Amino acid sequence: MALIDQQLQEVWAALAAQGGQRSTVLRAVRVKQLRGITDLQVRFPYPVCVLAGANGCGKSTLLFACACAYGNPSGFGRNLKPRDLFPNFSSQRSALGDASDNTELEFDFLHGGASRVMTWSRGSGGAWRQAGTQPIRPLYLRTMANLTNPSEVRTLRRQAKKPFVTKELTEELLIFAHRILPWRYRHLSIISTQTRNLLFAEVDGERETSYSEFHMSAGERAILRLSKDISGLQNALVLIDEVEAGLHPYTQKQAMLELQRIALRQNLQILVASHSPVVLDSVPPEARVFLDRDNRSGEVRALPPYRDILQKALYGQSRDQLSILCEDAIAEAVIRGALDVLNPIMGLRHDDFSFGRNTGRDEFINHIHTLGKISKLNDFLLVLDGDSRDYETKLQGAANQYGHLLQPLFLPGEDAPELWVWQALREQPEQYAKALGLSAENLGRRMGEIDQLTEGSLKTRASAKSTLPMLATELNRLPEDIARIAGRVEADRNQGAMARFRLELQEQINKWRGDGR
Repeated sequence: MALIDQQLQEVWAALAAQGGQRSTVLRAVRVKQLRGITDLQVRFPYPVCVLAGANGCGKSTLLFACACAYGNPSGFGRNLKPRDLFPNFSSQRSALGDASDNTELEFDFLHGGASRVMTWSRGSGGAWRQAGTQPIRPLYLRTMANLTNPSEVRTLRRQAKKPFVTKELTEELLIFAHRILPWRYRHLSIISTQTRNLLFAEVDGERETSYSEFHMSAGERAILRLSKDISGLQNALVLIDEVEAGLHPYTQKQAMLELQRIALRQNLQILVASHSPVVLDSVPPEARVFLDRDNRSGEVRALPPYRDILQKALYGQSRDQLSILCEDAIAEAVIRGALDVLNPIMGLRHDDFSFGRNTGRDEFINHIHTLGKISKLNDFLLVLDGDSRDYETKLQGAANQYGHLLQPLFLPGEDAPELWVWQALREQPEQYAKALGLSAENLGRRMGEIDQLTEGSLKTRASAKSTLPMLATELNRLPEDIARIAGRVEADRNQGAMARFRLELQEQINKWRGDGR
């Protein structure tokens, strides 16, 4: 493991432990009827969260909504209101104007150890109204824009001809920058007028080098300004849009490491919006808030944090891997067992596949629309439980909208995979007893006792889910271990329902390998 990855792991553990002890935190925000978002609620379970997703999915909207959560302490800075970040255009000369239809921003806080709720709402009249007490907490919003706007450059150039104030930044305000940027500054000053300011740097080296912000790279400028602004904050909410702007991928990871370190040291809560997979991977899975806009309805939804397989596909990280999406851990184990037999035959390895699970069958249609929009369906194999065969037509209809001929697979049997595993053990006790390290008689006796405890009923998914864990506990194994053994043994026997599943799985893998791979 690279040193920076080890450092990330360490800071993740420290922040996770500290997060549960914090008495002031923005726990969740809910946005209704704003910028195409009908009703979206997002929770922030980790002190540093990344808002990710495609263009137009609402990342910046959500970030700007959070900027309206707190009032800044006296003398700290401007209090941002919804009217400042979400202004309305209303023309006196035509019917053109922004719609104002029951817009609402709702915030769930833990403040000083007490739970609070506060809302901003806007009706048809266009005026924003506040309900509930707004907590006071330092709040910082930064959009990492480059210095490229011609009007901005002209305005800053005029500063040299006007009275200005020069202030040298202290070493404490540069610690963040010095840990990220590849050089050190002898002096860093900020030149200010009433409305604008400009950075001026002197760099250590063999020759004295000095230059203004006009000659800084976009990444250097962004990191210096961020360092200047947040290094002195304590117990603040920090919001950063497009945190990766102008930064090399390695520098992005280093910046995220330092942001999490400063969050730990100074009790900061940090929310960043990003398009970068490097930034996304620099926080733990529970800190990744992935937004997706449905192209049929326009609805924005937040994908659960454990859907890494979808996040990687949308960020282009599943190249040269077939992604297999199934319903739960038992389903994954059965598939892996079948692959234990197929991989040597087909010349494949287990790392040629990535698995996503913990997804109910009702979610598969949403996954199809998410992946279809970015032409990723060819890289995905959908495997449903045997009792979900009635969903095949619905899934194929959804995929047809994207010109994709979908062939979902279904696990062996007509019921829950736990029941199929149990029946396989019943039918071939000699083979399974050997694989499990006990006699056929011992295995039969244990299964019989469990059947009696569950009244012999294995006709429902609920009862099947209880029997396999009971056997696994008695054998000091995980239920997934037994399920994988069943998948491997039955795929090797190549008979009955597993023979059909093995053949279809092999055909789908060969089809994927033939698509230019």
